Amino acid sequence: MKGNIMSVKMVSYKADDLPPRTDADRARLAALAARPDSEIDLSDIPELTEEDWKNAVRGKHYRPVKAQITASLDKDVLAWLKSEGRGYQTRMNAILRREMLQARASGARG
Repeated sequence: MKGNIMSVKMVSYKADDLPPRTDADRARLAALAARPDSEIDLSDIPELTEEDWKNAVRGKHYRPVKAQITASLDKDVLAWLKSEGRGYQTRMNAILRREMLQARASGARG
């Protein structure tokens, strides 16, 4: 491929943009779904084993979508966040995420 990668146009679709499935599409999909796993050709990429999954980390490359908000904080809380230097909003998000995950793990609402 010649040229800059940025010169390649990215194409994306949303489910609503796709044409409706035809009867032939549905029949092909049903036939594929009915095939047993033993008929899957794994010659180009072998099936992963339990050993392969042993050190897997869920969400390692996941980046949540950010939402810009306006929030009112106590001045001393904001001063404390900013006292650590740049990135106070990122730290604030990390603190809230940690609390959210702890609450979920303990079975609290949320």
